[in-house]
Amino acid sequence: MTIDTSAVDIHSFDAYENGPDHELFRQLRDEAPVFRHEGKNPGEVPWFWAIMRHADIVSVSRQFQTYSAAKRGVLMNEDRPDMDLARMLIDTDPPEHTRLRTLVNRGFTPSAIKLMSDHYVDVTAQIVAEALEMDEIDFVTKVAAELPLIAIAEMLGVPVEDRRKVFDWSNKMVGANDPDYSAGPEGGAEAMAELYMYFNELGADRRANPRNDIVSILMAAEDGDQLTDHEFNVFTLLLSVAGSETTRNAISHGIQAFIDHPDQWQLLRSDPSLVDSAVEEVLRWATPVNMFRRTATGPVELHGVTINDDEPVVMFYPSGNRDERVFENPMSFDITRNPNPHITFGGGGPHFCLGSNLARLEMRALFAELADKVETIEPTQPMRRMRSSFLNAIKSLHVSLTPG
Repeated sequence: MTIDTSAVDIHSFDAYENGPDHELFRQLRDEAPVFRHEGKNPGEVPWFWAIMRHADIVSVSRQFQTYSAAKRGVLMNEDRPDMDLARMLIDTDPPEHTRLRTLVNRGFTPSAIKLMSDHYVDVTAQIVAEALEMDEIDFVTKVAAELPLIAIAEMLGVPVEDRRKVFDWSNKMVGANDPDYSAGPEGGAEAMAELYMYFNELGADRRANPRNDIVSILMAAEDGDQLTDHEFNVFTLLLSVAGSETTRNAISHGIQAFIDHPDQWQLLRSDPSLVDSAVEEVLRWATPVNMFRRTATGPVELHGVTINDDEPVVMFYPSGNRDERVFENPMSFDITRNPNPHITFGGGGPHFCLGSNLARLEMRALFAELADKVETIEPTQPMRRMRSSFLNAIKSLHVSLTPG
């Protein structure tokens, strides 16, 4: 039966109350891989072209000349006040994007990430040891959030006493529509302003007193070019959110997946060499970011649909990551899956996630330590999701860990 796309809702906050609707996504991939979707959230785009298949998401991601991130930004807000004040790296196209990415990439080279590896293994061991001392924990706050928060704070040189403030500001920004985190969009905007000013002060200090951290590296000139104070503030604001929220939610969803598939947990425990493929499967399964927008720069046809100049195009990553055309048995959680060309870090092109190597390092360290030290993971309360259509986020996951 042909689906009535006029009645489809894959955008409202309520549509993600129980997570992405993968059965609906499957039907859309088959019958309406590109369709006009009426917007549902107030203050966001009134309508957009929804892109459902893996191959099309990859194509849109790589054709920045045809599908622009800069034209209207990648977030779904119709009138973004921060676009003029805080054009983030994700809201730019080459050549501006190339310049900014070249400057900030100095802190994310493979060699720079490798230097952190041993330290994160030690930090992870401490986090897991402390968790095992408790009868019950909220895995999100006690484990999943800790390593990404420590990693980003140490990279940026954020003092220990300020880490929780950065964590809270970040939660208010991405959880602006969740009453447990924020008073609403206005609260999210206030948190963004406070975090912006915090990094403005931090950057000024490092410019005057350089240290051995990424802030000092980013403030230094490279071939006569350097980030302006504003560009630095905006990038660190983006990094503090993207670098902690997405990794935290991937880890949390990974643990929930292992709870739901205990055979996969025991498989990882019995064969630690599977940790790399387990991380990739967790990333595919979790898909922490639900959607990003592009804007057409001229008429283009996709699956018989004509997308005109200046029309919004939205990529749905959870759908692409369960596409039967790419993944065998996509609804199975399989830590031995190989190959695993997931698009959790984007579909390639200029906007491929800058922090992908860091996220993998953190997840590898944590899952390896957990598999070594934890026999079983038992839920003690139902999982609670963040009210968001942008992030596939878990805000609490109470568990009991049995030492192994």
